Amino acid sequence: MNTVRMTNIIVGTAGHIDHGKSALVRALTGIDTDRLEEEKRRGISIDLGFAHLEHAGIRFGFVDVPGHERFVRNMLAGVGGIDLVILVIAADESVKPQTREHFDICRLLGLERGIIALTKSDLVEPDWLELVRLEVAEFTMGSFLERAPVVAVSSATGDGLADLRAELARVAAGVPARRTEGPARLPIDRAFTLRGFGTVATGTLWSGTLRPEDELELHPTGRRLRVRGIHVHGGLVEQARAGQRTAVNLAGIAPEEIERGMTLATPGLFQPTRIVDCTFRLLPSAAPLKHRAPIHLHAGTAETLAEVRLLESLNPLLPGESARLRLLLRDPLLLLPGDRFIARRFSPVITIGGGEVLDNQPPRRIRRSAAAERLRLIEAENADARLARFAAESPYGAPFEALTARTGRSREDLRQAAPAAGLLALGDWLTPNAAILREKAALEAQIRAFHDKNPLEAGLPKASLSLPPFFLEALLAQAPEIVAEGEVLRLATHRLRLETDEDEALNRIEALFREAALAVPPLAEALAQSGLDQNRARAIVQILLRNKRLIRVSQDLYYHAAALEQLKAALAPRKGQTFSVGDFKDWTGVSRKYAIPLLEFLDRERITRRAGDKRQVL
Repeated sequence: MNTVRMTNIIVGTAGHIDHGKSALVRALTGIDTDRLEEEKRRGISIDLGFAHLEHAGIRFGFVDVPGHERFVRNMLAGVGGIDLVILVIAADESVKPQTREHFDICRLLGLERGIIALTKSDLVEPDWLELVRLEVAEFTMGSFLERAPVVAVSSATGDGLADLRAELARVAAGVPARRTEGPARLPIDRAFTLRGFGTVATGTLWSGTLRPEDELELHPTGRRLRVRGIHVHGGLVEQARAGQRTAVNLAGIAPEEIERGMTLATPGLFQPTRIVDCTFRLLPSAAPLKHRAPIHLHAGTAETLAEVRLLESLNPLLPGESARLRLLLRDPLLLLPGDRFIARRFSPVITIGGGEVLDNQPPRRIRRSAAAERLRLIEAENADARLARFAAESPYGAPFEALTARTGRSREDLRQAAPAAGLLALGDWLTPNAAILREKAALEAQIRAFHDKNPLEAGLPKASLSLPPFFLEALLAQAPEIVAEGEVLRLATHRLRLETDEDEALNRIEALFREAALAVPPLAEALAQSGLDQNRARAIVQILLRNKRLIRVSQDLYYHAAALEQLKAALAPRKGQTFSVGDFKDWTGVSRKYAIPLLEFLDRERITRRAGDKRQVL
């Protein structure tokens, strides 16, 4: 297997049909990217082509795109994952219509680096070549290619190829490394069967790493697949890293079940979406964009129809303007914040603009003005501030998996970012500190109100709260003013203070049950003898129960704790003895009315054990 580590750079071509993109890639790499029979017969590129070159310690992966206007949709499937572009302009024709459209697409996708190749330089005179250079300088003025190197080359003679390779290495040195940690994401651009291997899917690995035997999830279907093997630039490797052209051999699926536009990703993390909030720029050459206008949306290798929802104003977006808007997608796509997309007019199909995803799971039930303001804030926030916002939009925060689906950040990355984002890691959740403080204040007020209304109760039952257990636990850890006692919560300052008549009633009820021994009165009778109204008397009984001075044996029978202890002591010398209900009645002097509940209580306490009609003292 190939284990040599090199810098990996993905290079895309762009330019008008027949300006020599494929010939240039073939001259640089020795690989013919026109693989289809129709491409060879017609002499034009129809679909994406791929090649590679190792030069100056860099492995370049080339994505050669078709230049014909009819195949721009194929071109768009190839440029989403590139690091730099070679804008190919034929010296004998200069800038043409598809040169402009391809260049617009590169700008809308946020590309920052590139080279301009003036191909077919052997067909023109030096003076003409200089005129083309001037026209190209004017064409690229104010863009990311304004100061890009311009190299005259001839694929036929080889002139300029060495200079172009040198410029590729120089420009590539400034490309920031892709994130290899965290979740893997591989947008698929091809799927086919390879003899001896089976189903193979290819694409540019946008993030993360892949290894043989990894499990991947195929979006948007959700199907889990196993990676049997991985190839990078035709060689079998033990690992594919972000930024590499990657071919994965997949088990358990036929190639016809995989379509361009699907994505392979780390399983169980991402959720395809049908609604995204985004920034959008309308090209100066486009017609005004109306609210609810249909468009063709291209993102990564995927394509779908979408409906535009203007948020800031319902007035049409004018040519050259930018706005924050919402897109409703016909098909679910795996999109993350930061992903770029291209929009093409519904009919005729021409490129009209593009933008960047800000939120892939925006709130659906929200006023248009509120959605616009929310997007304005999100656009201005850094990654940690956005993380804090997404977590805070749920009452108690959000699970790590949900936040990974919304941000693309790994669990470890999220955990490390939590303190700066004002979040607290609670098990599988990230919870805003502000939410804990908010709920702590609300709970303290709720408990205080409960004490005021129920002065004889120990505290507020936990079962009455709607807070998730993990959240309540974290809240209590930061709230010394709230005390948890068993299944109730009370304020640390709360003390049970009985009125004189309540104190007398407590003593009266306790004495009544203590003196009754095992032949206790019904609870209603004890309450009636308390001298208090029913509600206050029941509260007194609850105090006795909490203090374990009374024990509830059955639904209607309450015993003094001392009486039950005496019963247990009386049975202790009979350890191992088997007895009947009648025996028990004789020993205790109680009727069957009391005997059965008492025996069931003793069974629960593991003082006795029932075996048929008999019991044994343990």
